[in-house]
Amino acid sequence: MTAQSQSLRDWLLSERPQSRRQARLGRAYVIWRQFSANRLAVFGLVIILALIVVAALANLIATHDPYIGNLTHARLLAPGTDGYLLGTDDQGRDIFSRLVFGSRITLLVVVLVAIIAAPIGLVVGTVSGYAGGWVDAVLMRITDIFLAFPKLVLALALVAALGPGIENAILAIAVTSWPPYARIARAETLTFRRSDYIAAVKLMGASPARIVFLHIVPLCLSSLIVRVTLDMAGIILTAAGLGFLGLGAQPPMPEWGAMIADGRRFILDQWWVAAMPGFAILIVSLGFNLLGDGLRDALDPKEAGQ
Repeated sequence: MTAQSQSLRDWLLSERPQSRRQARLGRAYVIWRQFSANRLAVFGLVIILALIVVAALANLIATHDPYIGNLTHARLLAPGTDGYLLGTDDQGRDIFSRLVFGSRITLLVVVLVAIIAAPIGLVVGTVSGYAGGWVDAVLMRITDIFLAFPKLVLALALVAALGPGIENAILAIAVTSWPPYARIARAETLTFRRSDYIAAVKLMGASPARIVFLHIVPLCLSSLIVRVTLDMAGIILTAAGLGFLGLGAQPPMPEWGAMIADGRRFILDQWWVAAMPGFAILIVSLGFNLLGDGLRDALDPKEAGQ
């Protein structure tokens, strides 16, 4: 380690930071050091980064048109035949190219669900925990109603009411995903609201809305980020389940769950048609789980100081 890098490390790990910027960078460095020490978590991060790269460069990575196949000579070709890396489906479409473009749909689903569901759960949970009384009772009973139904069953009911399509599937998954986030945010808020830090903010004349959104919400973010990351695998499986049942992305969109549904008729003889998208779902779900476990350990304040 060079003297310059050692000096930078000492500056980041200083117990008496001279500015907020130094304190934030030091905290980020400690979190990264905790995270990078977990090799499985780094492996999960690599998987997710690979998913993002594949989705961004799908036009360059795909070897064939994902929507139009060769109905004359290329039906149900085995992997590695005639330049088809993972084989073809019953429509003669290249499975590899469909998986590559399907990564965009998967990434779109998890990002939009997180953007919609996480803020809703965060706001409901923090407001409920800080306000208490009848506000807490009403909001938590609504949350309990959503939690009483299995996520996939409730999503199926919502999509059936709204109509099939990827947009309605995303909305249905988001509506069924926010209650756990509300529960976590409420539990965190109940811990923070009687702290000396919040009492000092009250004495300074801050309004309840300012306290909730500027002081309590940031304290709940780390736990929420971990839970959202761990839930990504479940979101992918729910989206794949809706696609498998024909209620998610509609043909000819290369959604992984719909690809498994198309290949179930050939599972005994042409196994690759259903196995390849299933393997893709497995790998991406594993990546999110490993990443979530690593973030949980890195963002845990009891672990960060070790």
